[in-house]
Amino acid sequence: MSDPLQIKRLLRRPQFLAAAKGVSEARGGVVIQRLERGDGSPHIGVGFTATRKIGGAVVRNRAKRRLREAARAMLPVHGLPGSDYVFIARMGTTERAWDRLLDDVKSTLTRLATPKADRPSPARAPSGQDRPNP
Repeated sequence: MSDPLQIKRLLRRPQFLAAAKGVSEARGGVVIQRLERGDGSPHIGVGFTATRKIGGAVVRNRAKRRLREAARAMLPVHGLPGSDYVFIARMGTTERAWDRLLDDVKSTLTRLATPKADRPSPARAPSGQDRPNP
């Protein structure tokens, strides 16, 4: 039987700053940053943060508690081993319905797991330079 996926907490500022240099995605109530460590370790690192912009200490703590529970539910299924994730609370994190927050986290994690080259590019509107002059 295979070993269960290990999830370790990011605790030091340099770990958070390193994750900020990776890729990030935002959905609804959460922003998630992912950095592939490349150190050969199969565990997943996870950290949580909330800025003072979203509210006082009570609001920030509530937002981080909700993100911790969402990460606990979604990272074992959708997280990539050998990566560090930082979950950043947004303004609506505390008021967002639980099912919608879980959906935000799930869609963001699956989006981060897909390399940029494999993602479908969004349809672009034609620019004015492509049209012939009348």
